[in-house]
Amino acid sequence: MADLAGMVLSALKLKKFYGPVEALSSFSLSLEAGEFLCLVGPDGAGKSTALRLLCGLEKPDSGEIELFGRRVTRFSSDLRARLGYLPQGFSLYEDLSIEENLVFFAELYGVSNYRSLVASLLDFTRLEPFRDRLAGRLSGGMKQKLALACTLVHEPDILLLDEPTTGVDPVSRRDFWQILFWLQQQGKSILMTTPYLDEAERASRVAFILQGRIMACGRPEKIKAEFPARLVEIVSPHSRHLQRELKLWPGLADLQLFGDRLHLVLAEGYELRKLKEELSRLDCQILSLTEISPSLENVFMFLMSREKESIA
Repeated sequence: MADLAGMVLSALKLKKFYGPVEALSSFSLSLEAGEFLCLVGPDGAGKSTALRLLCGLEKPDSGEIELFGRRVTRFSSDLRARLGYLPQGFSLYEDLSIEENLVFFAELYGVSNYRSLVASLLDFTRLEPFRDRLAGRLSGGMKQKLALACTLVHEPDILLLDEPTTGVDPVSRRDFWQILFWLQQQGKSILMTTPYLDEAERASRVAFILQGRIMACGRPEKIKAEFPARLVEIVSPHSRHLQRELKLWPGLADLQLFGDRLHLVLAEGYELRKLKEELSRLDCQILSLTEISPSLENVFMFLMSREKESIA
């Protein structure tokens, strides 16, 4: 493992167009050595495009990329060897076994004396008992673990992982995260995209992306602590009716529905007492009304709502 310290990856004001569509807009992000950073956003937000630019598969239309303290003008083979990129839909050779896939990628990367490395990858991904099973016969979670192992076979310093747990069952997701934490402990720097905000809670830092632009970035606890408003949770069997009734209330900055729960972001200066008084006039059963601390999901939804208002 390389002796790394400080900033290992930096993107500054990256822009990328696909025809008239701006996929990335002034995208800026940095990754520290040994850091686990989650890039969170909905489909079409620019997550995959960002990773493809950062590993050299595509070129930005403008902006700069730095890797290991040096500005990148060309992704040389030596530089690529220090990156491990796991795209969505990673293609395994389904007619090869787990072990044969690992050996193939080791030879493809020119890794010498790879037998012990392959054995260790099989061990820590818990795939060793299935080493002779064809990749085409693996479950979704096992395929993702094998894909990650193939990404690691050349021992990269930075991992760029594009939604690796999407569509994976809860047990396999847990196993996958245990592997990622182990890799971080070994000094790997990880940039992972995900649509799951509960996953982002576990990262060192989280960055929210929408329409190709970073809306917020920081430690999960810091982002939540900086939420700029009071948040109230209402539990009601009539939550959808309440949502319709409250949607246009001037005292609410945002309204978020979670099943039988409504989360109300109060506008500045709007008192909880006044909210209770106005709710009492509605013909809706309310089981509880509590002021709560925001989750990352609350923050993200609030930022998305505010962004849409600024565009409208």
